[in-house]
Amino acid sequence: MSPIEARIRERHAAVHALLAQGHSIREIARELHTGGNTVRRTARAAVPEELLSGRRQPRASRLDPYEPHLDKRWAAGFTNAIHLHAELQELGYRGSYRTISNYLGPRRRRRIRVVAPVPPGVRQVTGWMMRHPDHLGDEERRQFTTVLAQCPELTALHRHVRTFAEILTTRSGQHLKDWVTATRAEDLPGLHTFTTGLEKDWDAVVQGLTTCWNSGPVEGRVNHIKMIKRQMFGRVKLPLLRKRVLLTAAQGNRRRQA
Repeated sequence: MSPIEARIRERHAAVHALLAQGHSIREIARELHTGGNTVRRTARAAVPEELLSGRRQPRASRLDPYEPHLDKRWAAGFTNAIHLHAELQELGYRGSYRTISNYLGPRRRRRIRVVAPVPPGVRQVTGWMMRHPDHLGDEERRQFTTVLAQCPELTALHRHVRTFAEILTTRSGQHLKDWVTATRAEDLPGLHTFTTGLEKDWDAVVQGLTTCWNSGPVEGRVNHIKMIKRQMFGRVKLPLLRKRVLLTAAQGNRRRQA
């Protein structure tokens, strides 16, 4: 049984079952998501064979005798409809190019397209570079290694970034001068700009990379004051702002003591 015949038999059974329950043609059409004329024709047919016998047979096409040749050429990898149309014309085909294109259309849609993976973007590569190598997954490490292998400048940049990260995490600021000298020897303009900024406040940078003291608590308090100002839409004056800051600090102290 073909799929079309199976659908006709199924629809015939459903329509007659709903008619037996007292449903109207409109209600059945809405229930089965089909047209009213289709429901009427199905209802008039006592058995499904009446619907099957009246079906139109597909008209013969000029392409029918040449379909085996098209199937063979497609299987061999020749999929250009223009070239295939020219071949069939030499064999006697007098139909149009569009007929061939329509015949091959479903085959094109079934073909699996192999899409190359999208190369990693700048932000993704930067993220890999800034993270500790032990925190990269296997696939991330493989892609990052591939990127570095294709760009010597990026490899050098990664090496200097990792060295600076080690100075930062181990508080070995005494090595900062050597690091700056090494980066200046490379053709890395981005790092040159960074080192110039470090040299403008060299003593503070060295202290920050050597001692355990930092301005984190102060920055946290500044951000807290800014948050309070934003909560009052920037219209607060100094007396009220001072009172809110002091009250918030007092509440924090009570919570810590409790």
